[in-house]
Amino acid sequence: MRTSSSSPHGSSPRRKLISVAALSVALLTAASAQVAVAQDGPSDAPAVPTARTEAAPGTPAERLIVGYKSGAAEAKSDKAAAADAAAKGEEAGEDVGFRRRLGTGAALVDLGAKPTTADVADVVAEYRADPQVAYVVPDRLNKPLATPNDTEYGKQWDLFESTAGMRVPGAWDLTTGSGVTVAVIDTGYVTHSDLAANIVGGYDFISDTAVSVDGNGRDSNPADPGDWYAAGECGQATGGSSSWHGTHVAGTIAAATNNGKGVAGIAYGAKISPVRVLGKCGGYDSDIIDAITWASGGTVSGVPANANVAKVINMSLGGGGACSTATQSAINGAVSRGTTVVVAAGNENQNAANSSPANCGNVITVAATDRSGNRAYYSNYGSVVDVSAPGGETTTASDGILSTLNSGARTPSTENYVHYQGTSMAAPHIAGLAALMKSANPALTPDRIESAIKTNARALPGTCSGGCGAGLADAAKTVQAVKGGTSTGSTYSSGTAVAIPDNGPAVESPITVSGRGGNAPSGLRVGVDITHTYRGDLVLDLVAPDGSVYPLKSANGSDSADDVVTTYTVNASGETADGTWKLRVRDTASYDTGRLNGWQLTF
Repeated sequence: MRTSSSSPHGSSPRRKLISVAALSVALLTAASAQVAVAQDGPSDAPAVPTARTEAAPGTPAERLIVGYKSGAAEAKSDKAAAADAAAKGEEAGEDVGFRRRLGTGAALVDLGAKPTTADVADVVAEYRADPQVAYVVPDRLNKPLATPNDTEYGKQWDLFESTAGMRVPGAWDLTTGSGVTVAVIDTGYVTHSDLAANIVGGYDFISDTAVSVDGNGRDSNPADPGDWYAAGECGQATGGSSSWHGTHVAGTIAAATNNGKGVAGIAYGAKISPVRVLGKCGGYDSDIIDAITWASGGTVSGVPANANVAKVINMSLGGGGACSTATQSAINGAVSRGTTVVVAAGNENQNAANSSPANCGNVITVAATDRSGNRAYYSNYGSVVDVSAPGGETTTASDGILSTLNSGARTPSTENYVHYQGTSMAAPHIAGLAALMKSANPALTPDRIESAIKTNARALPGTCSGGCGAGLADAAKTVQAVKGGTSTGSTYSSGTAVAIPDNGPAVESPITVSGRGGNAPSGLRVGVDITHTYRGDLVLDLVAPDGSVYPLKSANGSDSADDVVTTYTVNASGETADGTWKLRVRDTASYDTGRLNGWQLTF
C-alpha cells in the first residue's frame, strides 16, 4: 500500500499502484488507456467508453486531470477547484478531492479508494457536463520505451557506419552541441564517469512514494534508485531488474567524448538535465506534464525555477491511446517557449497513431531502424512518424545501441556499458541531432529544426512497411544545411523573403558576388530555406551570371512533406564567380502556397 499524504485542501485514502504491462530491458510494451473527454449520461450507466476511464487497460483510473476554461474561478483558485471537486464527487456519489495544480494550470483530482470503471465514468460525466470545464482526462501511467580516442567508439555503428549509421562524425566538424541543454525526461540518472561532466541540475517530479521508491516525493535530486520490481508487482508474474533507462538515453545524447574511455555522445558538447518521472511500474501523466513544463522554462507550483532551461526535450516513454488534451497543452507550452520535443514512436510493431505521446502534435516522433537500415521488428510505424534513427536489434548483442549503464540488478552498483534496443534508443539520436542544430544555429525554432531533419533525411537503406517518416536522419547533411556553407569559405546570402505563387510563374531571388575573380568552385554550396506545405510541387534551379541553369530540385507529386531547408552542391567550375546569381523557384501545382525565406551561396 502507498503511504498516505495530504493536500492543503483535503485528502483521500491512498490505494495500491495500478498494474501495468511488462517492464523489461528486452522489450517494454507500453500500456495505457485511450484518453478522451466523456459525454454526460445517467449516473447509473454513463455514456463514457470504458477505455476512457482507465489508467491502464483493465484498471480504472485513480486520478483525473481537469482543465478549466480561462474565465472559470477554478482555473486560478485552488480553493475553488477543491470545492468543485467535492461538489462533483457528491453529485456522482464518489469521494473526489483536489490534489494539486499542474504546471499547465490544470487541476489533479483524486477519486478516492478503489474506484471502479463505473465510478470513474460517473465523475468524468459530472465534469464533462460542466460548461466551465475545458477537458477531463485520466491520469495515465506511462512506461519507458526500451526493448529492450573513446575505447568503445568502434562498437557505435549507429553513429558512423555507412550503411545505416546516422553520419554523425561529419556534423562534428561544424558543432558538438555546446551551449545547449537537453532535458531527459525519464527514470533519472545513476552516476557514470563517462557522463558526469555533462550533467547539470535536474529535478525529481515523482510525487508518489510507491513509484519513486526513494523514500520521498518531489525534490531537486533526480538520482535513479532503480526501478526493479518483484514477482507479482506491476501486474507481472515474474520480477524484473532495474533498467537505468534514463542513463542509457542520456549517454547516447551527450556522453563525454575524446576522454580516452567508453562511448561517444552525439552532442557531446551539450549538457544533460535529468528530469525524473518514471519509477517503479512507470510514471503518471501529471508528473510528466509538470516535467515538460518545468524543463522548458515554465512555472510549476511548489517547484523552484529551472536554472538549466532545456532547448531540447527527449521523452523515450509512452503508453496507448490518444494524446490527451492535458499532455498536448504541456507540449504546446514547451514549443511556444522555443523547446523542441522529441518522442519515441513505441515498440509494439503497430501504428504509432495508437501510442501517446508519439501521436501528439508539435513533437518529432521517431521510429527505430536496425543495423541494415530496415525498420526494426518492434518499431511502431505510420503517418505520425516524422523520421527514423538507429534503434538496434539485440538478437545479436553488438547490433544494439551501446551506451552508459549500471550493473546493479536492483540498486546502483558499478558503472558499465550495455547494448539496448528500442525506439527509446532511436529518439535520443534525434534529440542529440537537434542539440547539434541548435548549437550551430541558435535562431532555429522547433518547427525549423523538425523541417530540416526531415528535409535532409535519406531514404532507408532497407525496407519499411507501414511508414517510417521522411527516412533515416542524416546528421552531417542536416547540420550542414542549417549552419550554411562549410566551416571555411566565403558565404553570400539573401534574407529577403519572396512569396511563391500557387501554381504560378517562377520567382527569382538574386545574390550579387563581387571581388572574387576566377571561376566558381566545383563544390559550390547552395543553401535554401523555403516554407511550403507540399514541397513536391516545387522546382528549384540555380541560375548563373551568364544565364546557365543548374537544376537543384524537380517536382515530385508523391513528396507531401513540408518545406525545403537544405543545402545543394553544384559543380559550377565552368562559371565566373563574380556576377549576379539567382535562385529560381516555381510552384507546379495548385492548393499549396509558400515563401522563399532566404538562400545563400558558399564558395
